[in-house]
Amino acid sequence: MAPPILRQGVFITFEGGEGAGKSTLIEQVASQLASQGYHVVKTREPGSTFLGEHIRSLLLDHSERVVSPYSELCLFLAARAQHIQEVITPSLEQRKIVLCDRFNDSTIAYQGAARGLGLEKVEHVCNFICQGVQPHLTLYLDIDPAIGLSRARGDSPQKIGEHDLDRIESEGIEFHRLIREAFREIHEKDPTRFRLLDASRPQPVVTAEAMQAIRAQL
Repeated sequence: MAPPILRQGVFITFEGGEGAGKSTLIEQVASQLASQGYHVVKTREPGSTFLGEHIRSLLLDHSERVVSPYSELCLFLAARAQHIQEVITPSLEQRKIVLCDRFNDSTIAYQGAARGLGLEKVEHVCNFICQGVQPHLTLYLDIDPAIGLSRARGDSPQKIGEHDLDRIESEGIEFHRLIREAFREIHEKDPTRFRLLDASRPQPVVTAEAMQAIRAQL
């Protein structure tokens, strides 16, 4: 059987708080799509380029240094601009399916809401940086932040104390609640593109619902 032919590349992003299960879902979705003959690119933010991975280390490094919210925003966007140029746009031009772990919506929720820079202001600068590159579909894994953080902190047996968490995971529970509220607000504004999936359910159920949404997009 000939592999499926897409008329254009498809850009799908995955969003959620810490420990929501994005990485697991992306792996399962990528495996199913590849088994159906689609050309799939898995990528993440920040990262996936030489510059992006260096910025990722700076952003997630857990240290006593205080990072300005504006500096944090600029670093995320610098990584994104490079990511779009090197990975996302070329893959879409080759009519591939791009599965991206985080994109603009995370920046709007984390920096716009939780860091207090303003949702609309951050959305505006994100759109400027992306120059028209926007996801066709976003799958948002919604979960109680307390449950998600518990999952994140238990992902590895080495994570036995807060000093082992990255800089974002180490933020207080109220920070993560603000992020969830912002994600839900984005969903209310754009429910067709920004699909909410209940991540507290068993993984196979979440994956099945995600694949249903993806098939409709394809």
